[in-house]
Amino acid sequence: MPLRTSLIVDDNESFLEVARGLLEQEGLLVVGVASASAEAFRQVQSLDPDVILVDIFLGDESGLELARRLVVDGRTVILLSTHPEEDLAALIAESPAAGYLPKAELSAEAILRIADGHLGDGASGRRGR
Repeated sequence: MPLRTSLIVDDNESFLEVARGLLEQEGLLVVGVASASAEAFRQVQSLDPDVILVDIFLGDESGLELARRLVVDGRTVILLSTHPEEDLAALIAESPAAGYLPKAELSAEAILRIADGHLGDGASGRRGR
């Protein structure tokens, strides 16, 4: 089944608004946004998104830890940051997330490419899919 919906988790309210608008303009339904881990978990349970975009540096929380917990639950997670990928290479490599996307390169096409590649590599994706 093709990717339909996403949830964006970021502590920057301005980014959440801009990212949601951009992705929806490009045809990807954003079912919710969250600015903290607890809120993200509640929304994941109630909204059941196909993919979750998680900022690595989530304010006082760890986006990497949130990603680990979501992936264990069988979710497809893509990490986001304003930092260049090479600066975060070790952190990204240790993460079970499907991939990394610099915020400046955020697009529905990039999300679909990462998610499709992740699921195409034999990853189970979300339970029930």
